[in-house]
Amino acid sequence: MNEQALARARALISRGGRRILGLIGPPGAGKSTLAGQLVDALGGAAVLLPMDGFHLANVELARLGRAGRKGAPDTFDAGGYTAVLQRVRSQQAGGGMVYAPEFRREIEEPIASAIAIAPEVPLVITEGNYLLLDQHGWSGVRALLDEAWYVDVDEALRRRRLIERHMRFGRNEAEARAWEAGTDQPNAELIGATAARADWRCAI
Repeated sequence: MNEQALARARALISRGGRRILGLIGPPGAGKSTLAGQLVDALGGAAVLLPMDGFHLANVELARLGRAGRKGAPDTFDAGGYTAVLQRVRSQQAGGGMVYAPEFRREIEEPIASAIAIAPEVPLVITEGNYLLLDQHGWSGVRALLDEAWYVDVDEALRRRRLIERHMRFGRNEAEARAWEAGTDQPNAELIGATAARADWRCAI
């Protein structure tokens, strides 16, 4: 557990009201791991809302001709994600739940309403690649975040993790390396260019 990250998250909660923390970084940076650690350490004071749940369904990606670029900025429902963040931002204690989709990697599809966000939870942690992007429909996200942290990790380690992940979920080594180089790496470079918009760079 990154103790500095945990201390910053607790300080954010101490400001009162509903707070939204965004974790940003390229594929394989460790955003999901850090987010999960924070939620576990904070107990009932935090809930996780990943951006990945807003992947377009595979049938829609095929219709749009974008299936071969899954994970690129225009392969998500950026407007839907922004709208859910707006609902979370304005959620009032005593009000109803906000439901959000969750991405299931074992089937490579989002599942609707799999995440329930109660109004009493003070901190919503959202993590994803494009929270700081100002194009492809993502420009409204940054203003909804109380803090944005860019997750830094060793580049060779990050790329190795991605290849291993692709192989774990069904690609052979050649396919995994090709996808990482041809799809993940261009996205990583685009995401890296947004790092200056973050409030803090968190090394893990």
